[in-house]
Amino acid sequence: MLEFRYKLVIVFRADLKLSKGKTAVQAGHASVSAAEEARRHNKKWWEGWLEEGQRKIAVKVKTEKELLELQEQAERLGLPCSLIVDKGLTEIPPNTITCLGIGPAPSEKIDKLTSKLPLL
Repeated sequence: MLEFRYKLVIVFRADLKLSKGKTAVQAGHASVSAAEEARRHNKKWWEGWLEEGQRKIAVKVKTEKELLELQEQAERLGLPCSLIVDKGLTEIPPNTITCLGIGPAPSEKIDKLTSKLPLL
């Protein structure tokens, strides 16, 4: 079995009940934005993640408050992260926080924050 050293986790708000299409688009925003943060601030993690195949995990929290707390914890741990705020052009009001990308970073560092969260 292949062992992954790096991953990117996308944390969604379950309370929004986004359509599958909107969820996919928000996941794309979170993946690209968080990966760009890692590329700029921790190139070793970013390169390792790319070499391993760009592992991504999608999980959920119940509320915006939980999502913002995770962002704060990730920043305190020095993890690359990107909070996604929607422009409100389709399904949800402008400035709605939809998800958070954390990583790419070493799996054990991200797991400290996200390992107990349910899969999306």
